[in-house]
Amino acid sequence: MKDWFLQCLLELANDFGWRLEAWAVLSNHYHLIGHSPEEARNAESLGPMVQKLHSLTTKELNRREGTPGRTRLWQNFRETHLTFQRSYLARLHYVHQNAVHHGLVTRGSDWKWCSARAFKEAVSPAWVKTISSFKYDQIAQEDGE
Repeated sequence: MKDWFLQCLLELANDFGWRLEAWAVLSNHYHLIGHSPEEARNAESLGPMVQKLHSLTTKELNRREGTPGRTRLWQNFRETHLTFQRSYLARLHYVHQNAVHHGLVTRGSDWKWCSARAFKEAVSPAWVKTISSFKYDQIAQEDGE
């Protein structure tokens, strides 16, 4: 299911003009960091994209599990406009390490449904080390604090 969900996420992001920079898909939640479409003034298409993703994946999972009466699989989503570099880098690290945070793997790049491996292969070892140095234990705080 995670393979299929990730494929849906990547296809919808492309359809809506989003350029995803990082993602992690787990069994009961997911994280993503993306850039809104260039022609957009803001992230106005994020809500419709996520709504479509949640609708499509809930319907299909319900079909596969034979539970057509279950109407809500995904509860909500939270959007954060990343404007501070330190906050952005900490969140990038968090997304890449989310499976580690949940005890599923010992290295984020080992989680098949995460962009950490591709990131690690695309950038210099120094940049990977820099991103890894950002603590993410307080990323729920407001940006700029």
